[in-house]
Amino acid sequence: MARKKIIAGNWKMNMTPSEAVALVETLKPLVQNDDVDVVFGVPAIDIVPVVEACKGTNIAVAAENMYFEESGAYTGEISPKMLVDAGVKYVILGHSERRDYFKETDADVNKKVLKAIEHGITPIMCCGESLEQREQGITMDFIRQQVKIGLQNVTADQAKKMVIAYEPIWAIGTGKTATSEQAEEVCRGIRQCIAEIYDDATAAEIRIQYGGSVNAGNAAELFAMEDIDGGLVGGASLKPDFGKIVCYNK
Repeated sequence: MARKKIIAGNWKMNMTPSEAVALVETLKPLVQNDDVDVVFGVPAIDIVPVVEACKGTNIAVAAENMYFEESGAYTGEISPKMLVDAGVKYVILGHSERRDYFKETDADVNKKVLKAIEHGITPIMCCGESLEQREQGITMDFIRQQVKIGLQNVTADQAKKMVIAYEPIWAIGTGKTATSEQAEEVCRGIRQCIAEIYDDATAAEIRIQYGGSVNAGNAAELFAMEDIDGGLVGGASLKPDFGKIVCYNK
């Protein structure tokens, strides 16, 4: 079974609500591609207006983070119930910026993954190594740990519907991109790790994105790789060029 590509924009901390709606209006006609699942990952304050602006289109909306409790005294956090009610379909979890700046652990990510699944939100679970880890030759050891802990108590059927995003930290926002071969090697390693945790069938179904300076110039080559099922796109998702990435196969 061919896996459908999934191309998601991660807007990070950009776009006011009015700017967000204007960007959606610009991108709507540019991201029409039935061969691809298109997702806009937007800041929490933009979710409601962006979901509204995307109605009747092929665009699904993702939150950039979520807390693992239903409700309560967690000032500033956002619950899965809030996201579901707002019309969110996906949530980006464990992004390297969350892990680095906000000290999220693999165990935190796992709690969030389980809670998102419980509420029918598809997790886009991020993993990736630093330049230092790559130079030390421990890339796959580190990523396997992130994946294995992140997927604890997730069943095979639940895992099949998830998305995993491989983002080498040294390639995020730096303009450096992993070569297609480097990206494919790690995405294949992640798929092998999934097969070990579950089975070959689950590994064959789960979608694995590459993220890290994906742009209109390198998207087609990256997405042609056997184990790369799309991209988690940062800076380029805020520009009309995102349409060229989504329509890489046209």
